[in-house]
Amino acid sequence: MDFKKKETETVKKQQEIGNKKDQKKDGVFLNIIIDMESQFYQINILKLLYKWKYHLGLIIFLAAILAAVFSGPFFIKPLYKSYAIVYPSNISPYSDESETEQMLQILQSSDIRDSIIRKFDLAHHYEIDSSYKYFVSTMIWEFSQNVKVEKTPYEGINIEVKDRDPKVACDMVNAMLDFYNHKVRRLHEIKFGEVVRMFERALDKEQNYVDSLKNKFMELSVNYGLLDYSNQSREIARGYLKTIDGSGSAHINSKEVLRLKDNIEKMGGEFILLQQLITNEAGKYTDLKKEYDMAFRDYDRKFTYTNIITEPYVSDKKAYPVRWLIVVISSIAAFFAAFIAILVFENYHGLSKGPETKL
Repeated sequence: MDFKKKETETVKKQQEIGNKKDQKKDGVFLNIIIDMESQFYQINILKLLYKWKYHLGLIIFLAAILAAVFSGPFFIKPLYKSYAIVYPSNISPYSDESETEQMLQILQSSDIRDSIIRKFDLAHHYEIDSSYKYFVSTMIWEFSQNVKVEKTPYEGINIEVKDRDPKVACDMVNAMLDFYNHKVRRLHEIKFGEVVRMFERALDKEQNYVDSLKNKFMELSVNYGLLDYSNQSREIARGYLKTIDGSGSAHINSKEVLRLKDNIEKMGGEFILLQQLITNEAGKYTDLKKEYDMAFRDYDRKFTYTNIITEPYVSDKKAYPVRWLIVVISSIAAFFAAFIAILVFENYHGLSKGPETKL
């Protein structure tokens, strides 16, 4: 029984090995068939191209001629490009943004866009009817197609304008820079103006307080004869005690000495306090005035906020359309379209002939 089992297992292993060899042979055979078919298809494609070479050549030639004609200025109005590369200056970021990102955000703002549209009358320039239902959307879309503001790889800003008139394109770039400077200056004036007005209110309040102290001080001086506490106290003490030497000792006005003595005793403390308050408040007023002067200097500064690396210029060569590129793409597209049509035609022609040969 064991012998029969071993014989059966040996036969099964041989069958498995044989099946594997057959599978390898089948795989090699299939690969050979696929290679032969691909070579056959390549040969057929080459034959097809050779057969229709004159037709394809004529189609490519006509496509190139038509592309050259229809990409001409009569059909497509040429656009000229002007651009400037700038860096921000004299600004501080508001949040986590960088100065370049802030500049990009401001240049892409709607009020700069609207200012450019109004200044150059772009609705008329782009031939957009203001009574059109979607006038605003169309105007914004047309503006976005012709005006690009992008960040450069080196943290600069590229302002690019395309227009049918090269002078207008250059002027629009310069106008965007001017409007940017005006907007940043206006933003700074608003913010620094708030600081200036805050210090003005603080100065007015401090000035009123100091004036009230001075008025009280003047009242003590006029009504009580208090001018200089330390000197007057010393002289009153000498007159009261009659310690004045020389001929002046006989002419002491005892009545006036007593009156000033009473006044100093009554109002001396308030007089000293007023002197100290006036001195302290004068120092506070001086400090506020310094801060106010700094804030007003920031408010009143007339800076520019751009460093222009590349100045815009009036281009003498159109940037759009690129006619040679249109001709090349049109020729390639015409070739592929014609070749696909030939393949369809050949396959249909072959299928239509098949039943007749069988009959």
